[in-house]
Amino acid sequence: MSLKVQWKLCWENQLERADHQELSEFFRKTYGPTGAFHAKPFEGGRSWAGARPERRAIAYDSLGIASHMGVLRRVIKVGDTDLLVAELGLYAVRPDLEKMGIAHSVGALSPSLRELGVPFAFGTVRHAMRNHVERYCQHGMASILTGVRVRSSIPEAHPDLPSTRTEDPLVVVFPVGQPMSDWPPGTLIERNGMEL
Repeated sequence: MSLKVQWKLCWENQLERADHQELSEFFRKTYGPTGAFHAKPFEGGRSWAGARPERRAIAYDSLGIASHMGVLRRVIKVGDTDLLVAELGLYAVRPDLEKMGIAHSVGALSPSLRELGVPFAFGTVRHAMRNHVERYCQHGMASILTGVRVRSSIPEAHPDLPSTRTEDPLVVVFPVGQPMSDWPPGTLIERNGMEL
């Protein structure tokens, strides 16, 4: 990671139109190589894909945006338990800095997560990201939960399609205000909204 990276922690309403345009371009360039579908939500200067973040951690270097992580407080249901969490999403690193790692993004967000007063932060990632996330989890900063399905709302309602989808991603949990042993049991997480 470049020593010249500067982090900007901000509320969503602190971003100006130019910030959204720059983030939109960053996400299209970062997510586009994994498939045109992944870049599509960011067309037209939009800087979010599903649910809109509440806070953002944005890393900048001399070339512009280097990394991004979004945060949204929400109540999820894990098994039979309602649980306040900070959902982490919209994670991206510019391709030339891929070794920067998730640890830097979560590290930059740690003070904000504590300020939000949540017991846990959680996020979901594709199984292809397992090795990347496992390196971070080795130090006990987070845990990967497998065999947990996640049900989310679909961003666009269509009369001939279901309004929710259930997936089997890797669930990553970061203890913030409580130990991991307090995470409730359950094999289904109800996001009760769109993925961040």
